[in-house]
Amino acid sequence: MSDIPAPSLLREIESIALAAGRLILEVRQSGTSVQRKGDGSPVTDADQFAEELITRELQRIDSSISIVGEEAASAGDFGGASERTFFLVDPLDGTKEFIRGRADFTVNICLVENGRPQLGVVVAPARRELFSGNGSISYKCQLSDDQTIRERSRITTATPSNLLSAVASASHENAETKDFLDRLPIGKKLSVGSSLKFCLVATGEADIYPRFGTTMQWDTAAGDAVLRGAGGCTLTCDGRELGYGAKDPDTKALQNPHFVSFGGSAEALRELLRVSTLEVSS
Repeated sequence: MSDIPAPSLLREIESIALAAGRLILEVRQSGTSVQRKGDGSPVTDADQFAEELITRELQRIDSSISIVGEEAASAGDFGGASERTFFLVDPLDGTKEFIRGRADFTVNICLVENGRPQLGVVVAPARRELFSGNGSISYKCQLSDDQTIRERSRITTATPSNLLSAVASASHENAETKDFLDRLPIGKKLSVGSSLKFCLVATGEADIYPRFGTTMQWDTAAGDAVLRGAGGCTLTCDGRELGYGAKDPDTKALQNPHFVSFGGSAEALRELLRVSTLEVSS
């Protein structure tokens, strides 16, 4: 491991996410049970076991901070999102990729403060990668076989050039996304699952990530925190910063509007949104 320091709370949350990643890999190796939620989306025992572990360990750090986890919220427990400070947890983002035996699934943990993703950790255990950020600095870590941090490096977004590199969802690309990108000078297009799309923009491997489909706040918060700490931004289609939390939360209130993440400044992204002249209903 390199000697680049990380803030103590960030290190604690990294450790929790790494433990959840190890558990998920163990469950996949022993055989995964798949069920369907009320909305038809898949959920596995790995999702449930990982959220239980994360919830228990976050409560150990500070029991006064509310936790909004995907599986608990799906069962109706999402009141913590009305708090000024709370954790957002997606124990297994990219469940479809996980079920298919692919590597593009992640563990996402984010501390939200005053509507902003203040501190986030994204672990991709099958890729042996960890990304984290605290709003002012972000890291990419390579993991050892035992899912411990082997090497840590600071990451920053690239300065977008006239020809942009785009990343889109591996499982959820739609016509609106294609139309938006067709209106921009895109030189290269990447496809990846889960919150790794934010991380590719954070490391400068991509410049822009548009999402014009349904996502929930727990899907995006951790990756968004990593991106913002690396120098990027995430805006809604009307140019506002993507916010988190809800005064009177329910599952619909925790649904994100359409958004675009970008490796440059918010001002530059607003200009791209204006130039694209694409009206996207959010």
